[in-house]
Amino acid sequence: MLVPILVCVGLITMIALGFEIFLALGIAGALGILFTKGSAMLTLTATSFFGQLDVFEMIALPLFILMGNVLAKTEIGKDLFQAGSNWLHWLPGGLAIASVGACTIFGAVSGASVAGVAAIGSLAVPEMTKRGYSTKIAAGSVVTAGALAMLIPPSIPFIIYSALTGESVAKLFIGGIVPGLVMAFFLSLLIVIRVLLKPELAPKAVDIRATWKERFLSLGRIWHAGLLIVLVLGSIYTGIATPTEASAVGAAGAFLIAGLVYKILDFKTLMEIIKGSLQISCAILMIMGCAKIFGDFLNMIRAPQHLSEFLLGLNLPDWIILLTIQALLIVLGMFVDAASLMVVTTPILLPLIVGLGYDPLWFGIVLVINLELAVVTPPVGLNLYTLRGVCPFLNIEEIIRSSIPFLLVQLGSLVLFTLVPSLSLWLPRLID
Repeated sequence: MLVPILVCVGLITMIALGFEIFLALGIAGALGILFTKGSAMLTLTATSFFGQLDVFEMIALPLFILMGNVLAKTEIGKDLFQAGSNWLHWLPGGLAIASVGACTIFGAVSGASVAGVAAIGSLAVPEMTKRGYSTKIAAGSVVTAGALAMLIPPSIPFIIYSALTGESVAKLFIGGIVPGLVMAFFLSLLIVIRVLLKPELAPKAVDIRATWKERFLSLGRIWHAGLLIVLVLGSIYTGIATPTEASAVGAAGAFLIAGLVYKILDFKTLMEIIKGSLQISCAILMIMGCAKIFGDFLNMIRAPQHLSEFLLGLNLPDWIILLTIQALLIVLGMFVDAASLMVVTTPILLPLIVGLGYDPLWFGIVLVINLELAVVTPPVGLNLYTLRGVCPFLNIEEIIRSSIPFLLVQLGSLVLFTLVPSLSLWLPRLID
């Protein structure tokens, strides 16, 4: 009993001291295995680390990251927002709704929430404030809708969850569609209701106009985004390609769009894309490999099984246990980045979820919904600081306040999909 306590205290201490999360996980896990298995630690840690990464499906992760980084360098975010504003300006808060739609579509071609906030926010927020929108609507809509990229396929968190659990990436992608679209609708509905109740939050719809010619011309500037979504997701859902093969198609398509449509692929830009993609990919893979070492230590001492047996032994209603888990993840997400939180908690919580009789596929979907909150909640919420970086005229306190009503909508959606699993499972079950 003393070893697990020392290892966990050591892990928390290293994180508090500012150690990189992968180092803290790797060192704590290796020490735990050393105390448990002795000199076999050298072999076991190497097997854990490389065994986690030596999976064919993992190739999809750096390729989807590459696809997102390529598109983030283009003006596809600007074109998506412009098309949305031309078609939705007549709605109360139409430009903010256009921002939600643009973030949703950008998520479907990138899978990265930070890239979506940067690409859409850099144009949408200044444009909205210039046209009289309150920052309470302008900033909040972008910073929260950008998180939908984690749920709308192709989703990087789903690829990580698949690598951790063995669940089908294709089914996870399909399972994320309905929650993602529902949350986008709820965020848009909130904008409409708030503007109707407080008209000063946004100018009247008649103050912003677009001709039919401008509307259709704007669609002509985003056709390539629609085509890329069809190629990537359509090839997966029809069985033509595996998610790994589709990621290669997506990356190649992104390069074609950047080179032929936007003509931005000079040598300097190409090097920036490759460098950025390598940095993100290596960071995630290092976290996953080291988290596997820590997870294997926990499995050696049967920590997940003991936790599962303890909670099941309390004979509490399932919904109380589920909501308690979600509340714990929300609190942890305020201090730990989304990828790290997923790789640390999944091996611990999954045996409990299975013990309660729930589908691991469903848990992956609601886990990613929960992680969306992590990228928007302070003090570690990456989307908050990303928007602050591209919109320096906003202060971080202002961005946080603007996000609170939208966070409540995301929280309500999390509770809904947690308590009603069939809402997120009916679509994946159609392909069984």
